[in-house]
Amino acid sequence: MSKVKYYYDAESLSYKKIQRKKRNTLKYASVFILGSALFGFLFVFIASQYVESPKERALKRELQNAQLQFELINKKMKEAETVLADLADRDNNIYRVYFEANPIPDEQRKAGFGGVNRYKSLEGFDNSKLITESNKRLDVLQKQIVVQSKSLDEIAVLAENKEKLLAAIPAIQPVRNEDLKRMASGYGMRSDPFTKVRKMHYGMDFSAPRGTPIYATGDGIIDRADNRATGYGNHIRIVHGYGYESLYAHLYKYNVRKNQKVRRGDLIGFVGSTGRSEGPHLHYEVYKDGERINPINFYYGSLTAEEFNDLLEHASLENQSLD
Repeated sequence: MSKVKYYYDAESLSYKKIQRKKRNTLKYASVFILGSALFGFLFVFIASQYVESPKERALKRELQNAQLQFELINKKMKEAETVLADLADRDNNIYRVYFEANPIPDEQRKAGFGGVNRYKSLEGFDNSKLITESNKRLDVLQKQIVVQSKSLDEIAVLAENKEKLLAAIPAIQPVRNEDLKRMASGYGMRSDPFTKVRKMHYGMDFSAPRGTPIYATGDGIIDRADNRATGYGNHIRIVHGYGYESLYAHLYKYNVRKNQKVRRGDLIGFVGSTGRSEGPHLHYEVYKDGERINPINFYYGSLTAEEFNDLLEHASLENQSLD
């Protein structure tokens, strides 16, 4: 029950009850409600400045995690940039040099993207600059990867061609040293065994017993295996490609046929003395772009340094050839 209040009336010399008017009651109630509302708003405002709501705490955690992930991505991008820079350096200065390919300029490897602003959709946010720069770095990295991938594809093709070239060059001696009697005659001016006149000898003569194995000196295809060339008797001609051919003459018999593919070291025939020959031996010639050249320059694949020097010494003697 509300308390009853009185006041002293001096005229009637008595106490009278205080009567509260409804207007005043509404006024006091309105002031109280307004004051309570203001106090509540002020309390909520102050609390919001110092006390986080569960949703705010969750958003803050998400933001912190996003920042951490962004830092990790930046670190990984930096590592990728370092790896790509090292790979590009080796690509230009080792691989492409070895395979005689032009280096790829940095301007081509690291070029950005001109024309239309492809990052316009990223503008207008709090971290727009940061997001835009990161996307630019990623785009440049992607382009570098594409350029490097294409370069490695090119290098792979060049390496395959180089490997084929190295396999095609007639790089071994056609008769093994242990099967030889002697290296009878080399490339150059020699005395003809029949006319005794000095003339150009376009190959090398390897003296060996009849039936001694003869080996292909490089990969290729048998172009001829017949006796229809004047003076050569039974002979084999191998087309190696890249302008190289080799010829093996005066054979006893063949071990291959025309159009057969052979690899370096394959047994292709046997020493004989057919055709214009003074005794069992192999007459061996090497052609480059249709011109006969000195075969002694191509024995790096089967002889030691000492064996090569010995062969060079005997080949340089102006003796009599065997054909």
